[in-house]
Amino acid sequence: MNIITSLCGALILQISALAASSTGAIAQQPPAVLQPKPTQRICSLDPVEDLLPPPQSKATNSSLSYLSEQGFTQNQEGSWICYANDPKKEGRYFTLFKVQQVNGRLIGSSFLDEGSLIGGQENRTLDFFMMLIERHMNTNPENREGIRRYLNAFISLVKQGKIQPTRRGFLFDQPNKALVLYHTLSTGTLKGTAITVNIDSPKS
Repeated sequence: MNIITSLCGALILQISALAASSTGAIAQQPPAVLQPKPTQRICSLDPVEDLLPPPQSKATNSSLSYLSEQGFTQNQEGSWICYANDPKKEGRYFTLFKVQQVNGRLIGSSFLDEGSLIGGQENRTLDFFMMLIERHMNTNPENREGIRRYLNAFISLVKQGKIQPTRRGFLFDQPNKALVLYHTLSTGTLKGTAITVNIDSPKS
């Protein structure tokens, strides 16, 4: 009986020693270094373009100059434009996103190609709108999460054809009087339809 007890005690000591040495070995291992994921620019549908550094643009006092880091370019009128290559026709490009300031309001538009969103445009449109909202509206994280869900549902309904083009704006934030609408383009050189956020920008 004493022999069995001694064997059991020795076995427990060996297991304890093994566990302690294993714990020590784990503790001595260097912590894993998390590699940062490359940030994907909103105005880039080409994975090769995402590897390029942001374009070097001239310094500007515009409150929208940060858009250059996202691949946007500023035209002579002061608007910021994102161009996209037509995946169906070589050599053709069209305006994908546009941001402009009109009478103290910020207007950001995502243009549909012949009434349809191109590949990847749905998610980029949402990220594009939320970037403008975070930078130019007085919101908090909880409020922005609700706005994101609302705009995501709106864009999805447009994609499904459940919202027809109209000049009616849908209010998505009362304090800022922010509107989202899906509408036709009746003026200017651009034709077709667009999803647009129209916001008062107290932070600009």
